[in-house]
Amino acid sequence: MTFIIDGHNLIPYIPGLQLTDLDDENMLIQQLLFFHKVKQRAIEVFFDGAPAGHSGRRKVGTIIVHNIRVGSTADDAILAHLKHLQKAARNVTVVSSDHRVQMGAKSYHASIMEASTFARELQDVLNNLRNDPTIDHSLDEKDIEYWLKQFRNNEKPS
Repeated sequence: MTFIIDGHNLIPYIPGLQLTDLDDENMLIQQLLFFHKVKQRAIEVFFDGAPAGHSGRRKVGTIIVHNIRVGSTADDAILAHLKHLQKAARNVTVVSSDHRVQMGAKSYHASIMEASTFARELQDVLNNLRNDPTIDHSLDEKDIEYWLKQFRNNEKPS
């Protein structure tokens, strides 16, 4: 079972995240990586508003991230993705509170989860991880390399 997430629709429901944050998308992705470690569910997240040259599909750890170019919407991209999946869309849960996305997902027989419901489930997982003394909370080499790359990409020339 795969979660397909409307990223910008979910962010306002996540405590500590706001759409106006410069790094809101990467912060959500990091939380989703921990969620995946616990739930072992495939996750694809869609973000619209990618500037020219930054749109496309990439993999961050176990998460597939779709950055949708300016002029298109994550909503349209999610529905096109479900159409492409055809019958396999039945194995998908779409996370969005957008009624148009929900109606479209239902037409492809995908399951629906409200963004607020998923946010609560995500927070429960993160809280349990924080409180579990048996879990190593340190970053592994892949995490460190990812964040170093992110910081290098965000540096502005002086």
